[in-house]
Amino acid sequence: MSARFFVDAWDPAYGASFEASSAGPAAPSSAQVDPDAELPAVDWRAIDVRPGLRAPDVVLLVDGVRRIDASVWTAESDGGSFPGLAASYAAGVVRCDLQRGVAQLAGTRVGRGLFTASPSAEDVVAGRVRYPVHRVSGTGELAKLPAAVQGPLTALEVEVSGAARVDGDLLVVDGPLRNRRQLPRTLGYIKTQHSQYLDARLTAVVTGLAAGQRSPVFRLGTAWGGWSWYLRLPVAAGAPWAGIVRMECSADLTVEEAVELADLSLVTLPRFASTPYKDPRAPQNLIPIAGLERRLRALLGDARLLHRALTAAARPTARRP
Repeated sequence: MSARFFVDAWDPAYGASFEASSAGPAAPSSAQVDPDAELPAVDWRAIDVRPGLRAPDVVLLVDGVRRIDASVWTAESDGGSFPGLAASYAAGVVRCDLQRGVAQLAGTRVGRGLFTASPSAEDVVAGRVRYPVHRVSGTGELAKLPAAVQGPLTALEVEVSGAARVDGDLLVVDGPLRNRRQLPRTLGYIKTQHSQYLDARLTAVVTGLAAGQRSPVFRLGTAWGGWSWYLRLPVAAGAPWAGIVRMECSADLTVEEAVELADLSLVTLPRFASTPYKDPRAPQNLIPIAGLERRLRALLGDARLLHRALTAAARPTARRP
């Protein structure tokens, strides 16, 4: 029998919704997984919305964006040099009042930085914009510098979301939780699947989910750890991973608390799913997040003007006769 043929609904410019090296059992993650948290592995099945469960009155969706404004080099007095990146980044939060059916921007923050391992680098002032030095460890290889922007961006996301929180809300972070696991009632929302954590039999349960169903909660033994589960957003029939996102919450929670959050995610997130004719990453790129990303990118400023200002700031001051 020949294999079935599917087309990923995502615009290829954004990669694919599933980017693990293989969709089969030949490329499992090396992370330790405990699938028996909510249900024994032998009893794994699709889980529907619990009858009578209501979504929270307020949902906060948080996201951040970053952009490299210029690659730079710092020349040392001993003749050596270090690569660096001048980067801009922003974080924001959308407050969705589900009772009133209203979504509004609840706060934004913008940050910039010069990321380098140079011991003598100083803040760069490019026109009216300042890039404070963020000194990275090691030799600061150019290929590794973009990852250094994630720490300050995450701190900005924590700051902006903390200022907007109210009792009883649900906070959804776009991407893994990382070091935000201490935040209460907080979910990590991973829309692109880079790793395959489950064996072939349990993966079949995930890819067999109908829209509006989730997998049982399982425990991930990765560096950050935590509880995790998959759910499928509203989507037309298509590729096995179409519309599937992975959710995670803090490992500090009990399994009962994790299951409660999993149920809340299932009754809450599908209402925010995007549609293909409006978003090239539908349905995973949630409607409030897509609007927030556009707003945040505008706050970063004009990339060409900033690059021009950085280039001007790098020119040596002319000597007077």
